[in-house]
Amino acid sequence: MATVTVMHRQPALWRQCHRTAGIGVCRLHTSSSSASSKEHYKVLVLGGGTGGIAMSARMKRKLGAENVAIVETSEMHYYQPIWTLVGAGVKSVAASGRPTASVIPPGVKWVKSNVREIDPDTHTVRTDNGMEISYQYLIVALGLQLHYEKIKGLPEIDDWEEFKIGSNYSVQTVEKTWSALQNFKEGNAIFSFPNTPVKCAGAPQKIMYLTDAYLRKTGKRATANVMYNTSLPVLFGIKKYADALWEIVKNRDIQVNLRHNLVEVRANKQEAVFENLDNPGETEVFEYEMLHVTPPMGPSPVIKGSSLADEGGWLDVNKETLQHNKYPNVFGIGDCTNLPTAKTAAAVAAQSSILDRTISKVLKNEKPDTKYDGYTSCPLVTSYSKVILAEFDYSGQPLETFPIDQSKERWTMYQMKADVMPHLYWHGLLKGFWGGPGPIRKILHLGMK
Repeated sequence: MATVTVMHRQPALWRQCHRTAGIGVCRLHTSSSSASSKEHYKVLVLGGGTGGIAMSARMKRKLGAENVAIVETSEMHYYQPIWTLVGAGVKSVAASGRPTASVIPPGVKWVKSNVREIDPDTHTVRTDNGMEISYQYLIVALGLQLHYEKIKGLPEIDDWEEFKIGSNYSVQTVEKTWSALQNFKEGNAIFSFPNTPVKCAGAPQKIMYLTDAYLRKTGKRATANVMYNTSLPVLFGIKKYADALWEIVKNRDIQVNLRHNLVEVRANKQEAVFENLDNPGETEVFEYEMLHVTPPMGPSPVIKGSSLADEGGWLDVNKETLQHNKYPNVFGIGDCTNLPTAKTAAAVAAQSSILDRTISKVLKNEKPDTKYDGYTSCPLVTSYSKVILAEFDYSGQPLETFPIDQSKERWTMYQMKADVMPHLYWHGLLKGFWGGPGPIRKILHLGMK
């Protein structure tokens, strides 16, 4: 889930806001930060976010550390799913990150640079620091790109806190959500959802529910209008969970405006402009006391500019094996791919297990036999103590781990979201040991699911 920086002249806050996963150096592995040289590796991993680190760990065990290299440039790796709770004041942003030195597998070669060009025809990758790296197998885990700059007026705002704007999608802006929430007095608290693919599609409304809960706790809810303006025609893509969420928004007097896409922020007036997607060109202006922005998102420019991309610019992979549809020695994982499922860390976990098996078969010149079913998960935080754990597959049907109705708000699921999942992430998924709850699901459902 890592990306390449877009070259736009913008205020200082924005120059680091485009990266969607933390990555960095490792004190226990060899590294290279600047050189003009050629190197070759059996497996080259592009991106040091969740998918890149997990697959590096798996490939190290499979082939030996000396045969694996990873390309990334950031010094820190962040567990981004916890940013929902950071924005609500429950967790600290510092607790969400660790030096990538501590998560890149020891012995794996680290190239501290951005990927500049991928040439799958010559099996070569070029980096911004002048290196040319050839590979036998390539794993692309470059994440997606955040495009705050596509919202008119937003890039010109140097001080988000002054104008009561926040966003849980960036390490630079997540704490500003908490600031805006604390400084709320009265008026509209607005939460947006863009007209693009996004990662963690439940996150824009999770912070909305937490805001509602915080305002009730602090006695401000009576003078607040909590509003969810989403570009989607539905509240949530899976009906079972959407039905439950509709009950919650009705019971808590939350206003939902479907097919509304944020196109402009007028910070000096504290106004947000939304386009009505059912009547293109028609806009509606909302005053706000607090604004949470979910930015438009898109594919990595490096992938988009290569022959690896599909028509939309996403990595074109087989949805069952994660092997590239044109180049059999190229594989993809995570947000950068065109897999028709929700882009989440839970999806990456399930994909890592499948991709590990796929590569094992390819190394033996055998046909991949394990199929990814599109499993993904979204722990929908609905208060400071409750979560609806949504789990589903390619077909949009629930694929639940526990033999209970997961569309109900539960304290136990909140504890899992807040405390169990981070531990599983750092010590299971990134180490290449956690491949999703599939085996647990089979046991709990007596092998029938």
